[in-house]
Amino acid sequence: MKKKNPLFECQHCGFQSPKWLGKCSQCGAWESFIELSASQISTLKSLSPSSPKSTPIPITQIEQERVDKFSSCEEELDIVLGGGIVPGGLYLVGGSPGVGKSTLLLKMAGNLARSGRPILYVSGEESLGQIRARAERLGVMSDALYLLNEIALENILEALETRSFELMVIDSIQTLYSQKVSSAPGSVSQVREVTFELMRLAKERGVSVFIIGHITKEGSIAGPRVLEHMVDSVLYFEGDPSRELRMLRGFKNRFGTTSEVGIFEMTQGGLVSAKDASRLFFKKRAPQAGSAVTVVMEGSRALVLEVQALVGESSFGAPKRVATGFDGNRLNMLLALLERKLEIPLNRYDVFVNIAGGIKIMETSADLAVIAAVVSSFRNRPLSHTTVFIGEVSLTGDVREGNRIDLRLKEAISQGFERALVPQKPQQPLGIKCFEANEVTKVIDWM
Repeated sequence: MKKKNPLFECQHCGFQSPKWLGKCSQCGAWESFIELSASQISTLKSLSPSSPKSTPIPITQIEQERVDKFSSCEEELDIVLGGGIVPGGLYLVGGSPGVGKSTLLLKMAGNLARSGRPILYVSGEESLGQIRARAERLGVMSDALYLLNEIALENILEALETRSFELMVIDSIQTLYSQKVSSAPGSVSQVREVTFELMRLAKERGVSVFIIGHITKEGSIAGPRVLEHMVDSVLYFEGDPSRELRMLRGFKNRFGTTSEVGIFEMTQGGLVSAKDASRLFFKKRAPQAGSAVTVVMEGSRALVLEVQALVGESSFGAPKRVATGFDGNRLNMLLALLERKLEIPLNRYDVFVNIAGGIKIMETSADLAVIAAVVSSFRNRPLSHTTVFIGEVSLTGDVREGNRIDLRLKEAISQGFERALVPQKPQQPLGIKCFEANEVTKVIDWM
């Protein structure tokens, strides 16, 4: 009798093992391994056929491929995609429930259809009537936009044979299933098989495919990790559903950079591109203690942000350190620096720091504004509402210049600011009065 070789698979990341494991060595999940049946093992073997032999070729003899992109009809989305959509590209869009993934892609599909491109929108979660109602609200009704309510992959592929489409939206990948795999929709095997077929479809026919993916409670896209490796681009939609601000970030992009970010507003007419992004995060008002303004870079875009700080005496012994939109570990570092260099006794005070507008700062050029806001709140002394603070603070107390300082200052000028505290004055005058502060002590002297 032939000896049975069991195979176990992690339902979180798809890692396979010949024996059952209590904890996955790949993703760290507990009790996530299940034993695959004989039919599932045979299906896995059929999904990885042996590739034909190839010979090495000098790189100088390889012809350069030209990537032609077309606009998505959404300016902010084009920025994140690197200039537009690539024919045959496979895009994965993830985000928390209610953040606006389906709304954004339906609006994009409708606008492309109105421009004359045949578009297929496949939904396994909503009825066709629900999608039509949303399309009417978004104002993207078009005869070139086709809807398909289907979860079987084979039926979707048959529908593609009836008409030539330039772009297809899948909502969502966790609801589709293939008859080749005997597991439930959303399982690791099903997601891997469906994504592989969609990738082959996109590359062979030149159809751009956008896939909506659910996320787990940890914030990662549900399904095997190989899902993110198979697609060309991975986009994450961020934002609090209770607020109108939404941000689209690229974490992988084979056709462009991943440093760009798209900013949207949720309105009654759906998601719209934010024309003036700075107004979402900063509004001019009378000077108040604990408020400082900085300019950060989100990709190639400069944003004016307000940093708010509140310092109060601690009533329960151990002081609190709370940061919203700013790295908590970096806040602790800056507070320790203030105690050491400026002898400010913050060890007896609670410190709260907030970045207005609900944005999260990913860079260090806001350090100077955080320090200015904390000191302003501690001394109860308002700062000038016409001054911006730009600079990274090191552990030694030095203030270092951030990248693209000229672009930051130009954005500050466009918002009506007259003065700037920077580590070093720009070489060319830009129409804003700059004060040099290459040490933290000079910031306090200026205040």
